[in-house]
Amino acid sequence: MKRTLIKSVGRYIPERLVTNEELSKYMETSDEWIQQRTGIKQRYWIPEEGNVGASDLGLIASKIALERAGWVPEDLDMIIFATLSPDIFFPGSGCLLQYKLGLKSTPAIDIRQQCTGFFYGLSIADAYIK
Repeated sequence: MKRTLIKSVGRYIPERLVTNEELSKYMETSDEWIQQRTGIKQRYWIPEEGNVGASDLGLIASKIALERAGWVPEDLDMIIFATLSPDIFFPGSGCLLQYKLGLKSTPAIDIRQQCTGFFYGLSIADAYIK
């Protein structure tokens, strides 16, 4: 039986760091309030100007992962794209990433399950591999 193996990973984090302290300047909140309820201390935001979407961040991360694996985009059998905030609602960011990678027939699906999207994506990939 086939088994699933993670060959490589890639990530990309936008440059703009936004702390809870910064948010408290715009909202009635505090670092303590946010941390107690969410555990979040900081997050990274995409630039306010320009059209940067989830697929753009995914493209950079994908290129890093592909390079680490020694692969090219054509080596991909499927794109599983998990995000809370898609570029647009239709088509999904997975389809946009497929296009940006120069692929024409590689299937792409989107998962919009916020944080658990990673785990759903892994389970879907594992099922397709097996």
